[in-house]
Amino acid sequence: MIKKCLFPAAGYGTRFLPATKAVPKEMLPILTKPLLQYGVEEALAAGIKNMAIVTGRGKRAIEDHFDNAFELESQLQGTEKEHYLKEIKDIIKSSTFTYVRQQKMLGLGHAILTGEPLIGNEPFAVILADDLCDCKEQSTLSQMIDTYNKYKCSIIAIEEVPMSQVSRYGIINGNLISNSTDTYQVTNMTEKPQKSDSNLAIIGRYILTPDIFKILRQIQPDKNGEIQITDALLSQAKQGKVIALKFKGKRFDCGSIEGFVDATNHFAKKFKIIDN
Repeated sequence: MIKKCLFPAAGYGTRFLPATKAVPKEMLPILTKPLLQYGVEEALAAGIKNMAIVTGRGKRAIEDHFDNAFELESQLQGTEKEHYLKEIKDIIKSSTFTYVRQQKMLGLGHAILTGEPLIGNEPFAVILADDLCDCKEQSTLSQMIDTYNKYKCSIIAIEEVPMSQVSRYGIINGNLISNSTDTYQVTNMTEKPQKSDSNLAIIGRYILTPDIFKILRQIQPDKNGEIQITDALLSQAKQGKVIALKFKGKRFDCGSIEGFVDATNHFAKKFKIIDN
């Protein structure tokens, strides 16, 4: 079983400055909920209750959000506004939160390696809150757990992107295993290639087997001094141990202003806050 979900949340969010000067980008709201809360809810919906969060300096708002706020609760108790806190209080009651700080921003692979003390020797999920997914039936992570239960190896979520955008993503090559489930045996992975014959892009959802930590410790940093999770996954893929799932749903790149606005409009229409 997948019991823990890791949330790398130490990045600076420079594309949203000056808003992210004092507010973590993971706490930027889509409607009334911060991005990270959407990710935690997705993990809970997949049956995961242990949330492991990799934070950094200036990220105390994350810990405060997933904690009781006695003064606020006291002020709202018995008023017509009390229900506004029910959703987050239910999450706090249902989940366990643990935290570790990433001292230096050295890439996603390094962030995941920083989270090793919170995970231990077991398979785990990873959610990047920047990638907000909306699925009609099963959540993205639930779909991936079903795939993991079948193949018992690392699972990555993918989607097709325009060929003009492949340089923004990790791109996979692979052999289609099943048309009905849109699963691929990964044969190659490249981080932000300038050219590619594939447009299957990795999004911010992973299920990783615990040997990934040993591999990450051995990976050489790239030209920018960062440790890339793509390089570690490629090492697994060469052993036939990575499956890519083209998930059923819609993803919003909320790490970009355009994607953030698209997500806000999408959910505003979904919840009938604005007209379609």
